[in-house]
Amino acid sequence: MVNFKEEIAKIISEHVEGLTLAEVENIVEVPQDTKMGDYAFPCFRLAKVLRKAPPMIAAEIAEKISGNPMFEKVEQVNAYVNMFISKKEFVKDVVDEVLAKGEEYGKTDVGGGKTVIVEFSSPNIAKPFHIGHIRSTVIGNSINKIYSAMGYNVVRINHLGDYGTQFGKMICAYRHWGNKEDVINEPIKTLLSYYTRFHVEVEEHPELDDEAREIFAKLERGEKEEVELWQWFRDESLKEFNRVYKMLGIEFDSYAGESFYSDKMPRIVEMLEEKGLLEESNGAQIVDLEPYGLTPALIKKSDGSSLYITRDIAAAVYRKEHYDFYKNIYVVASQQNLHFQQWIKIIELLGFDWAKDNIHVPFGLVSLEDGTMSTRHGRVVFLEDVLNRAVDQTREIIKEKGVNTDNVDETAKQVGIGAVIFQELSNNRIKDYVFSWDKVLDFNGETGPYVQYTYARAASILRNAGEDVCKAAEGEISPEYITGESAYELAKLIYALPQVICDAGERYEPSVLTRHIVDMAQSFNRFYHDEHILVDDEEEKAAKLALVKAAKTAIKNGLSLLGMEAPERM
Repeated sequence: MVNFKEEIAKIISEHVEGLTLAEVENIVEVPQDTKMGDYAFPCFRLAKVLRKAPPMIAAEIAEKISGNPMFEKVEQVNAYVNMFISKKEFVKDVVDEVLAKGEEYGKTDVGGGKTVIVEFSSPNIAKPFHIGHIRSTVIGNSINKIYSAMGYNVVRINHLGDYGTQFGKMICAYRHWGNKEDVINEPIKTLLSYYTRFHVEVEEHPELDDEAREIFAKLERGEKEEVELWQWFRDESLKEFNRVYKMLGIEFDSYAGESFYSDKMPRIVEMLEEKGLLEESNGAQIVDLEPYGLTPALIKKSDGSSLYITRDIAAAVYRKEHYDFYKNIYVVASQQNLHFQQWIKIIELLGFDWAKDNIHVPFGLVSLEDGTMSTRHGRVVFLEDVLNRAVDQTREIIKEKGVNTDNVDETAKQVGIGAVIFQELSNNRIKDYVFSWDKVLDFNGETGPYVQYTYARAASILRNAGEDVCKAAEGEISPEYITGESAYELAKLIYALPQVICDAGERYEPSVLTRHIVDMAQSFNRFYHDEHILVDDEEEKAAKLALVKAAKTAIKNGLSLLGMEAPERM
């Protein structure tokens, strides 16, 4: 596809002095007001070089380039050269490109095959996979897909919370009040009930804490009974987690959790000692980070047990040595900001120049309408329940409205789960929000179902047109039939998709892409409203159907990067 900004820079460079081609391209901008052109070139920087007033320079440039066939119109407005691209050339270029590339449209080779790790989801074993986990899960999955589309080799890691003192409490509770059959039937809910009961009982029987600590010490030493119970809890938990991942269409390359790095931590402690970074503080070992504006980082407790920070350093070193990553991205809540600042600074102090390549992508928290969630007190909303309820309610809406679909259950799943994902990704990730059933299942306005319905409308138009006409639309078209205002605006949004994907990736912000997909859907619906598509004239019909197909492809490709499906009938 033609890079219009680059081509415009070449045209202008022939008529200006004192600026390189790259500098000219950087100056070329896209006006917010379309009345000011598709592209504009401000002439302020040329004033000193040419010793002329910017408006005079703009007038001279406008006159020199106005005859170029790329432009429909060129005009000078004050210090700006405003350029209007030839609509026929533009829409034909866009449509040809999208139809030629199909599902590949929007992808680039920016990444050049470099390896990027995305760590996301990472629930705790034997604890609920609740609504709070949806943020890391779907934001991380979208970032993974966006980076893959940018040409990176992405490694998807689910860093399971499968290590720590909570397992001493869980095993202790199971031995006091548990039974095997209940765990097998409902692993997470049963184990949660044990964990919750432990925190109630310990108020009356504080000796349970000592017992739990001893159990965890045995687990760390690798004693058979404790390891077997831990492994069983882990396996049963993963069965439930994978059921949710299957519903969301998410896969991972590695489930290496905290336990995987337990034997790799002594090496890290040795490295810290060799660099003279470890200090003793009340029997514990710390790295003093106060000179860098951070609080001290606790590496080992006074009882010799390790902490998250030591495991995270070990994990990062392992990943660099094992994958040689270009970027190591962590999609973890903003509550952990200090933790990430600390261990990344420690990696830098250890002398690793790749410390800067470890990137924390924070996000805001989810709370319930009646307060914050608490695993200890059993106040959680299970993510699987959210997804199932969304699907069930969508199925009812489909039946009530008599939607013409080949498979009601499949469409209900695509739209219901898509609604949950889209709502998560439609807002800036850093914002906190309150989980509300009403908002999740509201299918009106700028929602996932709205975009999916737009896609299905485009599919319906193509079906109604017939196979022969659609084939004609894939050949040489007459672009003059799709140069109206709504058609041109739609083509511009389709053209922008590859750059929007890159922008979303560079900012680790899927909402940038989500917003653009909504814009494309709204623009398509304006085009559908403004233009009679299935007209009698075969050339006109073929051209309009070509744009319909391009829009349909762009919307589907965008949705796929959010982790959503696009139903053909809805």
